[in-house]
Amino acid sequence: MSAYLVLIGLVVLERLAELVVARRNLAWARSRGGVEYGRRHFPWIVLAHVVLLAAAPTEVWLLGRPFVPLLGWPMLAVVVLAQGLRWWCVGTLGRQWNTRVVVVPGLPLVHSGPYRWLRHPNYVAVVAEGLALPLVHTAWLTALAFTAANAVLLTVRIHVENAALARELIG
Repeated sequence: MSAYLVLIGLVVLERLAELVVARRNLAWARSRGGVEYGRRHFPWIVLAHVVLLAAAPTEVWLLGRPFVPLLGWPMLAVVVLAQGLRWWCVGTLGRQWNTRVVVVPGLPLVHSGPYRWLRHPNYVAVVAEGLALPLVHTAWLTALAFTAANAVLLTVRIHVENAALARELIG
């Protein structure tokens, strides 16, 4: 359990680093006329991720979920790979990356890095991590609940993002 808490703590630190980068990029985008879309759904995304990071270790502790090596080690690998994909997205988008949907008028769509193959690779990382992180320590209830909530939130988010990009690129 203590190793799992360390893992959760590392993911929390990663999220805090994301917020620092996002805040800096948001200031940059706004200084260049960046427009934010989908503000109403953003707090729900934040809440879902906070609940994920609290619920997974709570489920392990309260329900005595064991570490099952045949499940835990592959899920840990998925978590690590998801972090790699996430930061590849951040690096590829540079200052255009954000936790919010912010579009700077006049900037072209990025088609390099993982965006060569996927329209929303960062969300692949989010889905993979949201399922795998709880399953590292068999917190399957958290994995199911987060995955369901995340599916709804990402459906909204991707719709907002696609509409924002279409509006800015066409408009």
